[in-house]
Amino acid sequence: MMVEKKSVSRIVFEIINTLFMLLLMAACILPVLHVFCASFSDAAWVLGKSGVIWHVKGFNINGYKLVFQNKDIFSGYMNTFIYVVATTALGMFLTVITAYAVSRKDALFSNFIMFFISFTMLFNGGMIASYIIITKILGWYDSRLAIIVPSTLSAFNLILVRTAMTTVPSSLEESAMLDGAGRMTVLFKIVLPLIKATLATVVLYLVIAQWNSWFSAAIYLRNRGKFPLQLILKEVLITGDTTTTSVNASDYAGDTAIYKQLIKYCTIVISTVPIFIFYPFIQKYFEKGVMIGAIKG
Repeated sequence: MMVEKKSVSRIVFEIINTLFMLLLMAACILPVLHVFCASFSDAAWVLGKSGVIWHVKGFNINGYKLVFQNKDIFSGYMNTFIYVVATTALGMFLTVITAYAVSRKDALFSNFIMFFISFTMLFNGGMIASYIIITKILGWYDSRLAIIVPSTLSAFNLILVRTAMTTVPSSLEESAMLDGAGRMTVLFKIVLPLIKATLATVVLYLVIAQWNSWFSAAIYLRNRGKFPLQLILKEVLITGDTTTTSVNASDYAGDTAIYKQLIKYCTIVISTVPIFIFYPFIQKYFEKGVMIGAIKG
């Protein structure tokens, strides 16, 4: 077996590429490591520490105890799960139905419709127009619908699913319809099983987008009982609002102000754990699903 001899330029490229990827990996891992280690460390040590925290110092879970005394954390978690599940379920249904309709060769005005769908990726009415429609016309101010419905459909996700559907051989659909299958049967029993990777990718996009969303809630919601977790996290991180957390000075000796920084780290960990758990189950589909939309348009 012949061994290919690498040129000097190839070796230099591989070294630079490897160093770049290691640097990128460090840039992604170090912030996670810093927050995780700080959340389990002594509050006074964390407050006085500068730079990246590489290890846990004075292991304790006092910060997590304080965070879970905040009732808004539990309600925020529940609201976020409601928004994520509702948005993902409704979004997938609407995306699949719409993508299937415009992906069929015999569909009327499919190219015309896709032009307008693609047009929304470049131009839109803006935040003021959206606010007027949602609050004044639809009457969804301080309603969960204001968070769920506008987040369901995305032109990018729609194009991704439509592109994947066009890769399914039309002969499969024609054979099924000759056997008496209807459009919905073809869609759910033939087309969708063949594009699982793309569907999993879209699910991941919807879940992460809604899980990390807080801006819409800040605009449309006023009842704290409807706030998502990320809006609670924003209050803790940006405004430093930890007043809703009850601190018992007899349990935590010293100035309770030193726990404010620790509470921020613990809140970040609590809010990101579900995504860390969810992502590995869908990762194997992610690359394939994205590549389908990138290769064939």
